[in-house]
Amino acid sequence: MLLLLFTLQGIPSVALTATFHSPRVRESSGIAVSRAHRGVLWTHNDSGDDAYVYATDLAGTDRGVVRIRGARAVDWEDIALGSCPTQEGACLYIADTGDNDRTRKSVVIYAVPEPDPPARGGGPGRSAAAATLRLRYPGGPDDVEAIYVSPRDSALYLVTKGRSGVIRLYRVSRQAWGGDTVVTATPLQQLPVAPFAPVGRLVTGAAIRPDGRLVAIRTYTEIYTFVPGAGGLLTPSGWPVCNVSGLEPQGEAIAFLDDSTFVLTSEAAPTRRGLIHAVRCPSRLRKE
Repeated sequence: MLLLLFTLQGIPSVALTATFHSPRVRESSGIAVSRAHRGVLWTHNDSGDDAYVYATDLAGTDRGVVRIRGARAVDWEDIALGSCPTQEGACLYIADTGDNDRTRKSVVIYAVPEPDPPARGGGPGRSAAAATLRLRYPGGPDDVEAIYVSPRDSALYLVTKGRSGVIRLYRVSRQAWGGDTVVTATPLQQLPVAPFAPVGRLVTGAAIRPDGRLVAIRTYTEIYTFVPGAGGLLTPSGWPVCNVSGLEPQGEAIAFLDDSTFVLTSEAAPTRRGLIHAVRCPSRLRKE
């Protein structure tokens, strides 16, 4: 069995591009690739920070900080880019959905028009006002650290971490935004990934390719890929599981740099800042 598991693991091509230069980025919990500003990456800290997003790039450059107007930071876990839910243009979606103890009766997603990185050497920028979506899950509280927004239907998708023993996919339609009530996310499916904390198999991030044809879901140690179908249901892509074990001290974030390359980021270690990697996973098993 151990030999079979090894041969089914995809060995990626990995490049450590940088560490975060900004001392404020201590726990990069989510990452998004800008479409408006070439080379810019947006990230944020995990719990313990205020409502800020940080601009950087593959070289780890400190390109400024933006405060998200109208947002609070309880436990931010992921960030994604997609069509704005209540207006034209592209928005950053920020998931205040962390719930390690599964006690939060409702959680929050913010959507804010993608800001401009602040001028170098200036103070924090300030975003436009964020739209707010309050949501709950039909089975009760759960811990979610992974979201993505489909370019096909502009719906928001959430992936649970797996603390309950299964990994679930939820959907929230674009039409759910704009009200004052708490929205109940629609359960879509249980994903064919068996959570197992001792080897780091708990979901910490997700991303969808800009053409909407591939979804990546990462754990601390692996990347799984799926093809979205009707209604947002996911089918395994047939690519091997991509093994990133040992790459990061605590890897949490993933985004598509291009059709076949990911950017991964991690929390800082006691003696060094968080890491930024470019990772290309094999799309098929290698034949010996």
